[in-house]
Amino acid sequence: MAFIKVENLLKKFGNTVAVNRICLEVQKGEMVTLLGPSGCGKTTTLRCIAGLEKPDDGDILIEGRPMFSRGFVPPSQREIGMVFQNYAVWPHLRVFDNVAYGLKLQRLSKQEIREKVTEVLESVGLSGLGRRYPGQLSGGQQQRVALARALVRKPKVLLLDEPLSNLDAKLRERMRFEIKSLVRRMNMTSVYVTHDQAEAMVMSDRIAVMEAGNIVQVGAPEEIYQDPANRFVADFIGTTNFIPGEFSGVLRDKGLASIQTEFGQKMICRIHDSAATLGGKKVNVSIRPEDIEIVPNPIPKRDNLFKGTIVHRAYLGNFLQFFVDLNSTMVRVQAPYDLTQKEGEEIFLFLNPEKCVILPG
Repeated sequence: MAFIKVENLLKKFGNTVAVNRICLEVQKGEMVTLLGPSGCGKTTTLRCIAGLEKPDDGDILIEGRPMFSRGFVPPSQREIGMVFQNYAVWPHLRVFDNVAYGLKLQRLSKQEIREKVTEVLESVGLSGLGRRYPGQLSGGQQQRVALARALVRKPKVLLLDEPLSNLDAKLRERMRFEIKSLVRRMNMTSVYVTHDQAEAMVMSDRIAVMEAGNIVQVGAPEEIYQDPANRFVADFIGTTNFIPGEFSGVLRDKGLASIQTEFGQKMICRIHDSAATLGGKKVNVSIRPEDIEIVPNPIPKRDNLFKGTIVHRAYLGNFLQFFVDLNSTMVRVQAPYDLTQKEGEEIFLFLNPEKCVILPG
């Protein structure tokens, strides 16, 4: 049985559907990330799990217990810890008192509070800072205070709403691994919200990609990246090329399909699950820049070998980025940093058929 189960969840704000009857399961000890652009419904979903929003229909079960359908269960009774985007630490309270606040509401003894706060501050790397005020801490340290406050009561579920978005890039990258390590060490069941696809890829056991209130794909980071369900997912996760064309048919002896591209040449691609329904239809072929090979000595009549012209060349340290014109179709290519080809030169590109994903047009 799933530890958290979202069933047919519907939430409206006026006439606007924020969450459109979504279903999602989170297993015990798993970190699932809700990923998508602003306004897609990910934070609203998280707030419904927390009990900060009441859905218009559907239910959320935590350890099999309904949170709405058999009477509203308030946030204080859900055994949930939550970390907000803006930290939400009290500036007038010292670090120790910020973390201890929830324990004091439980009327624990001073000794018990001291032991629990000291333990959690050590776990998040804030030992010795309990006497400081939040204004005396860095942004990363303040975020650790918010995390410690959420963890000190040992909740069954940890919810994190874009907790790293206010940090600078390098600190954000370090905190990703710190939070991931801490959550795994505590075997915490977690739901994480972000619009940052790199953050989701690094931290998640599974990712639920959301668009316009709907979950459009759920899977492990590798699955989401390598086998996107549609154009939105392919475009939102990482960088990809879309090559328009028309589905020509399946090459059953090879397990591949043929696409007639808009730049006038045939392309061979691996078969997508829905390939049988695409006959004669407009499609897009998605291929990542790193999956395109620059071929110095082309082999005649090789599948997916195309001649193009370098329009732009950018040096990015450990690799080059080429923008190559294939008869008015622009393709982005990630190339080794030591290639000498310049803008205006012709090159041959090999698009690996196993890496070409056919998506509905």
